[in-house]
Amino acid sequence: MAVRTHWTVDHTCGHQVEHDLSYRPADRRAGFSRWLQARDCADCWKAARQSSPAEKEEWLSARRAEEKTAASEWERRYEMPPLEGPEKAIEWAVRCRHQLVTAAYTELVVEGDLDDADWSTIEEQVRTITRAGWWIDQRGAEGSDLPELLDASTEADRPTENPFV
Repeated sequence: MAVRTHWTVDHTCGHQVEHDLSYRPADRRAGFSRWLQARDCADCWKAARQSSPAEKEEWLSARRAEEKTAASEWERRYEMPPLEGPEKAIEWAVRCRHQLVTAAYTELVVEGDLDDADWSTIEEQVRTITRAGWWIDQRGAEGSDLPELLDASTEADRPTENPFV
């Protein structure tokens, strides 16, 4: 029996495309189809490349505004303290903190086995970290890693009443 040459691929853009992979060696077709699954289809890829830089900038600005609004509402709702650092870093860190803490809540409480009392302890630890740079440094962390990251934080990441420090 011959190795198939046509593969139906579900692309990340949501489109399903039938690909003729007969030009590839038989032993590399399955791997190439998996690689294609992690990409947009050809039409979406071309459309994304044809948009102007101004359109991309407009989209990014709108996205950042949505993230900023969501993070600000979250901060007010859960009484998070303001972060300390340069203004540009603070804006970024607020989004990073929001994303990491909400991901942690989802992974540890909603999908995990952590109860509300244990989460309250973690939430209190979150409130003690006010250095914007710390949150930016953790932007790529998994939500489930938050308790360990909080335990590893240092006094330099927390505010102090001493004006000479």
